[in-house]
Amino acid sequence: MELSLTTPALLFPAVSLLLLAYTNRFLALASLVRSLHTRHREHPDPLIPKQIDNLRYRIHLIQSMQAAGVSSLLVCVVCMFVLFFGEVAAGKALFAASLVLMIVSLGLSVREIQVSVKALDLHLLDLEERP
Repeated sequence: MELSLTTPALLFPAVSLLLLAYTNRFLALASLVRSLHTRHREHPDPLIPKQIDNLRYRIHLIQSMQAAGVSSLLVCVVCMFVLFFGEVAAGKALFAASLVLMIVSLGLSVREIQVSVKALDLHLLDLEERP
């Protein structure tokens, strides 16, 4: 397989968009945690600490997603640097590592979505049980 300098560059737009989406998720969850914290201090509710625990787990997942995505981009840049100097075998290994890190990031994203849906289902179930 031929690996040119432009091949790893194809990941740049995808990684940039993913990191933007991850950051938006993180900011939304951080805002939600702050509002739940304030609400719980004003009107204690036994469900709020459980919700905050769920959000904490999701925030840690997003942090890992971001770390894997940034690492993927970093390894991709190093790959391009290595290819620039004609080291094709090392470039291929680095590009493969970059793709693996992207897969890890996407896998964590799927897990975060699953946790999010589960939390919403529980929230809606609570609504359905009330008369």
